[in-house]
Amino acid sequence: MDIPEGKDFRGANLIGAKLQGANLQDANLIRANLEGADLQGANLQRADLRGANLSNAYLPGGKGANLQEADLRGANLIGANFIKANLQGANLQGANLQEANFHLANLQGANLQEANLQVTNLQGANFQQANLYKADLYVADLEGANFQGANLEEANLREANLHKADLHLANFHRADFEEANLTGAHHLSIDQLSRVKTLHNTRLDEEILIQLKEKYPALFEKPGEGE
Repeated sequence: MDIPEGKDFRGANLIGAKLQGANLQDANLIRANLEGADLQGANLQRADLRGANLSNAYLPGGKGANLQEADLRGANLIGANFIKANLQGANLQGANLQEANFHLANLQGANLQEANLQVTNLQGANFQQANLYKADLYVADLEGANFQGANLEEANLREANLHKADLHLANFHRADFEEANLTGAHHLSIDQLSRVKTLHNTRLDEEILIQLKEKYPALFEKPGEGE
């Protein structure tokens, strides 16, 4: 489907629309309703999707949807399919990605500040240099994800699965790792974990666990204890 470049779709009702391969580059889709829409192979590069409803939309990557540098601030992405999608440099600040599927998606350099990623599938996703300040990753599946140089300051990672994730130079200042799984994580340092809010009931490889308990025993106390 070929849509004229720059066409204005502000507030448009596109529920369940078949937009496979559509050219929506630079399009204005502010507050558009794309619930359940099929956008496989669509070009949404730099599209303005602020406040748009993309719940349960289908935007897989590979030869699929391109959302590079798209503006998705405050968008509703609940339950959407973004498998292997390209969201490099996209702005998802405050967006709701709850229970969405971002398996192997490219979120390099994306802004996910204060985004809701609860119970989201982010296995193998690329978060290099991404901003996840105060993001909510409660029970998120981050197995094998790449967080090299990412900012997770004050992020909620309670019960999140970071098994075999690459955490090289990631910023975890005041992040909450209560009951999270960090076993098998790559490039995880004592210094990084010394800055977190809590490691209460966190699963860690034995070598780093022993060192942390010796140097920073307070991190393993139940939050609120001793205060």
